[in-house]
Amino acid sequence: MTDNGLMSTRLSIGDFSCMTHLSIKALRHYHEVGLLVPAEIDTSSGYRYYEPSQVAIAQVIRRFRDLGMPVEEVKTVLAAPDVTTRNEVIVAHLERMQDQLQKTEATVSSLRALLDHTPEPLAVELRSVPERPALAVAETVSAEDALDWWLGAFDELYGTLTRLGEEPAGPSGALFPGEFYEVEKADLVAFVPLATPARAGSERARPLTVPGAELAVALHRGSFSDIDRTYGDLGLFVNDRAIGVEGPIREYYLVTARDTPDEEQHRIEVAWPVFQTR
Repeated sequence: MTDNGLMSTRLSIGDFSCMTHLSIKALRHYHEVGLLVPAEIDTSSGYRYYEPSQVAIAQVIRRFRDLGMPVEEVKTVLAAPDVTTRNEVIVAHLERMQDQLQKTEATVSSLRALLDHTPEPLAVELRSVPERPALAVAETVSAEDALDWWLGAFDELYGTLTRLGEEPAGPSGALFPGEFYEVEKADLVAFVPLATPARAGSERARPLTVPGAELAVALHRGSFSDIDRTYGDLGLFVNDRAIGVEGPIREYYLVTARDTPDEEQHRIEVAWPVFQTR
């Protein structure tokens, strides 16, 4: 203790580490990034000292970090000017964690199904589809952005059709070039078929003629997270018969989250381009 007693209210970094379960390395890092600044630093030794009031703050930080909250978000929470702002940041992070938890649970369930399930023969229909007029959104999309893009594209397409007073003439669909899976980025097309050529819709939603094709079609039932299984079985069917041709794989959305949140009810047709001999 110094003569004026200043050190009596200070905690060494070692004691502070024990009290908060934050390592000395972590405490030094949090100091460097401005998340948890020591109350005092000895200018001669460089030792860090903390106030007893910082123990609770450090414990809050540790819990946020255990939840995977980025340092910058933790700083935002601690610097929040009011309870409402603080809670908005916390709730947003918890919602992201809940989404991730649901994805993890779906992946675990899918893995168990792969390990436990005896595959049934895949029902494949060889189908010839004519060209169709459609309203479409076509953009270059990376794999990591594909889901958000898909949701936004169909929201815009259906919103545009409502504004134009148009009705879909069948299930919506999407075209996925092979490079989307090979290099995880490609020109994707989301479309809604129409009975007659579409009028100009918006800057993104434009008229398109979806080309005709010969397709091998299999129905995927259930969660979209398992659709690779249908792709795999269908691809093997096509490969075994040596009937595959160049062209985008198609998905036709019969029942999706737009129709029901119950994933067990979801139905997507996967269509592989082939040639048919008659």
